[in-house]
Parts: sequence; C-alpha cells; structure tokens
Amino acid sequence: MRRYSRIVGTGSHLPPRRVSNDELAAQLARQGVETSDAWIVERTGIHARHFADADVNSSDLAEHAARKALDAAGLGPSDVDLIIVATSTPDMVFPSTACILQHKLGIAGCPAFDVQAVCTGFVYALAVADAMVQAGAARCALVVGAEVFSRILDFSDRTTCVLFGDGAGAVVLQAGDTPGILASDLHADGQHVDLLCVPGHVSGGAVLGEPLLKMDGQAVFKLAVSVLEKTAHATLEKAGVSESEVDWLVPHQANIRIMQSAARRLHLPMEKVVVTVGEHGNTSAASIPLALDHAVRSGQVQPGHKVLIEGVGGGFTWGSLLVKM
Repeated sequence: MRRYSRIVGTGSHLPPRRVSNDELAAQLARQGVETSDAWIVERTGIHARHFADADVNSSDLAEHAARKALDAAGLGPSDVDLIIVATSTPDMVFPSTACILQHKLGIAGCPAFDVQAVCTGFVYALAVADAMVQAGAARCALVVGAEVFSRILDFSDRTTCVLFGDGAGAVVLQAGDTPGILASDLHADGQHVDLLCVPGHVSGGAVLGEPLLKMDGQAVFKLAVSVLEKTAHATLEKAGVSESEVDWLVPHQANIRIMQSAARRLHLPMEKVVVTVGEHGNTSAASIPLALDHAVRSGQVQPGHKVLIEGVGGGFTWGSLLVKM
C-alpha cells in the first residue's frame, strides 16, 4: 500500500511586541529616515509587525509554534521522528536551529536539520518532509518556519525595514493511506542572487561584508509575480486539479500587491486568499505556516479543503504545494 503524508496539526507564535507603522515611523524619524503609515500601507498593505525581544531567538519562537501544532494534532514531542526548520535567521552558525528545537522539546535521536531557501523555505521544508514520509523515513514530521528578521534589517533603508517582522509557524505531518500533499513544485535560479540577500559572513571572529538585508524591490516584484504563476500552474497540473477546485490560496505574505497579482493570474477572487501580511508583515519562512494556522483556527480552512501554498524568496527560490486538509 502506498504511503502518504497529511497535515494533522498547525500552530503559530508571534512575539508579544506589536510595532505599528506609526511607532516604526516615529523610531525611524529619530534616525532621520522619513516614512509614514499611509506610505507603508499604500505600497505594501502592512499595518504592523511583531519584533522579538533581544534575548529571544528563532528556536524560542519555533518551540511555541511547534507545541501548539502538536497539541492541535493530539500528539506529543515523543511522537515526532523528524524535525525540519526553515529559517534564514538561525540561533547560531551551527548547530542547526532544528537541533536546538529538538532539545527544547525534550526529545533526541530523530533526524533534525535546517532548510535555507529564505521566504520559500517552508515550501521547501514541507516538500522534503512529505518525500521522507512517503519514502518511509519518517512517520511523524514536525515542519517549522521561524524567523527573527528584525535582527538583519537596515533601519536606515525605509524601502526594506518597514516590510519584515518576526514569528514562527509549524505543521505536523503524519503518515497515512490517503493523500494530503497532492503535488509540489520547487525551483531556484542563482543568477538572481543579488536581488535579495544579506551579503555578509563571519571570518576570523569578525563580520565580513554587509550583515544587513539588501533588496532590489522592483526587480523582486517583477520576478515574483512571474514565477509564482508558473509554479502554481505546474503544481495544479501535477495534481490534476483545476484553478476552480482550489478552496484557498495561502501565498507567502510579502506584499499585498504581489498577492493580488498572484490571485488574478490564477483567476481566484481575493475572498479565497488568506491574507495576514497586514498584521504580520513579511516573516519570510514563517509567513506561510503563520497564515495557514490563522486560517485553520479562524475557521476559514476546513478539513477536506484544497489549499494552494506558494512562496518566492532570495536565492532566487520559488515553489508551491497543493495540500488537501
């Protein structure tokens, strides 16, 4: 009998500190950087984001989200036999945030590793976990996206620092005899590496290069809307599902304009798009699982619904999955 994986629980966590556009604008003004709530909302759809305190790391946010997802699944940490964490802001250079999370959950022995595909990280991680479950390498996988992007923002650049926030989201995948992940599609193109990057690294105890986020916003927008349409159609074709059969689109929460464009190209009304960017900002690898958990807990996404997940991020990476809840 063929083996499949299904999402049996979702969870998420946001740091308590909510930073409104007005608060952020006031902070930036003290540094001589001009912006406003109206300017940010018009261009991005973002009204607020959450920032973690200085002593809170990605693994801390990941633990909260993971425990909520396990509770929703009716499972405990001891049931987990695979941990994958998608993050671009790990606690350390090494070991992986997944290993740190494993220890915080009080378990040991199962494989645990990080996936780095920036904002597409959760899509990559979920596809890898699904493949491992289908191959018989795991029966219960914990897949987490966790970020503290506030640590790598350049607060002198108003075009980027207003976009991002911190948070974590998680899902529990469990083996079963009915399909849950119906199809997936993953891509990358390294020729676009300079469009969105943090071009710094550690050498000899010092930071070399620039350890803050850099982005060519216009180029990212143009590439994002193109590749998201292609990967979404590729996934739907692999699954044998038409656009009209999609119940919900859960895109990477980068910018409301990108999300609106993606919906139009799939002939989906915005009423079928899960939107959390207004309150979360862009939380990179955490954005999709955060949005999915919000939609599940609010009653939007119901068992049996077909949910199209898609993301695009630095690398340049992009991909999608079709999930039957």
